[in-house]
Amino acid sequence: MKRLIQLGLLACVAAAPAHAAKHRQLSVVEKAPRLNPGQYVWDAKGPSAGPLFLVIDLSKQRAMLYRDGVPIAASTVSTGSKGRETPTGVFTILQKEVVHRSRTYDDAPMPYMQRLTWKGVAMHAGHLPGYAASHGCIRLPKGFAKLLYGVTNLGTPVMIVD
Repeated sequence: MKRLIQLGLLACVAAAPAHAAKHRQLSVVEKAPRLNPGQYVWDAKGPSAGPLFLVIDLSKQRAMLYRDGVPIAASTVSTGSKGRETPTGVFTILQKEVVHRSRTYDDAPMPYMQRLTWKGVAMHAGHLPGYAASHGCIRLPKGFAKLLYGVTNLGTPVMIVD
């Protein structure tokens, strides 16, 4: 009888699902702080319809994209350096160009440019050293910049917080 109970317990343990925390997928919000410079996550299974809203956090050097209020993507960024800070506030995308070059900074390439101000602040693909290093723009990993460009429209809101 004791042997039968042991076999029964062993069978229950073997049949029980693995601990949920071990095998559950981390959410975009849980992955965001773990990203290294140049990395991003994009949840292809997230909501496919609904309004977009992008939040850029200057202190964390992170971007979080929400669709219909649900976080669907996160990325590292590099924003304005000291003396050339990225402005805070709520902006909308004013202009988009896949291939754009800076008129202010030596014809520098700004792929997947999405303009936020008419005074030179934009989001675009660029170098991400892990800290604020731009002239005020928001640099994004190229893959993230391309995906973001593909889902946004003129007028998409972008909130920049410190």
